[in-house]
Amino acid sequence: MATDDLGTVVVTGASTGIGAACALYLSERGFQVFAGVRKPSDAQAVTARGRPNLEPLILDVTQPETITAAVQAVQASLGSKGLAGLVNNAGISYDEPLECVPIASLRHQFEVNAIGPVAVTQAFLPMLRSARGRVVTVGSINGLIASPMSGPYSMSKFAIEAFSDGLRRELAPWGIHVALIEPGAIKTAIWDKATVNDWSAKATPAQLDLYGEAYRQFRKLIADSAQKAVPCDQVSQAILHALTATKPRTRYLVGKDARLLARLAALLPDRVLDGVLRKAMS
Repeated sequence: MATDDLGTVVVTGASTGIGAACALYLSERGFQVFAGVRKPSDAQAVTARGRPNLEPLILDVTQPETITAAVQAVQASLGSKGLAGLVNNAGISYDEPLECVPIASLRHQFEVNAIGPVAVTQAFLPMLRSARGRVVTVGSINGLIASPMSGPYSMSKFAIEAFSDGLRRELAPWGIHVALIEPGAIKTAIWDKATVNDWSAKATPAQLDLYGEAYRQFRKLIADSAQKAVPCDQVSQAILHALTATKPRTRYLVGKDARLLARLAALLPDRVLDGVLRKAMS
């Protein structure tokens, strides 16, 4: 366990999964961590860990008033020190055929996964600039390859790719590094949610006639992937490197599946890649 004071970071979406694991991991290695959570019960769970350098922060990335309050709380704690890092991790997933997804659900997907990180980053940038801090955003391999039956989620993660690239180029004059984490299958609660949130249970008979079999194969693939998922700490290690390395990368592929899929996306023509994905879901 590190004892050096590495500064203060804010981690969004730290109630469960990657965010919770990352917040704890960074606190164990010398960061003062504000763990962004949406509910008081989740804040109590963070406090119950008993780590003096791990503090809950009520923060819903879709609610401007909670972002403002979170910035004020962190600013009051830091004073003139500045913020060493922001980890944009909060995210959700709608896994449904694009023809069938309710537009309200699609908007919510983007509000959390794509617009939320922009709003939070804008709010914390003055503190990041004063410390030449770093911005790390958790994307997905689905930001490079759009998965059938998971179009809404993939769309939001493609947007995060553009956000990270654009932000990195815009903030370079101030020495603020921006990195993107692109995980494959990671052992988190999102896999449990994927198996519970069954679109076919709410689909109409007409929708099932169109997509029922493809969706069943998609859920089988998700279940198989969950069995091979790697621990959250692999993502946390990449985030730590992005926050502390002298020469951090711009992108971090996490997991063998992510590295393989990224290579396929770079090498294969679209129609060939389409065939590979169809075969994987057959």
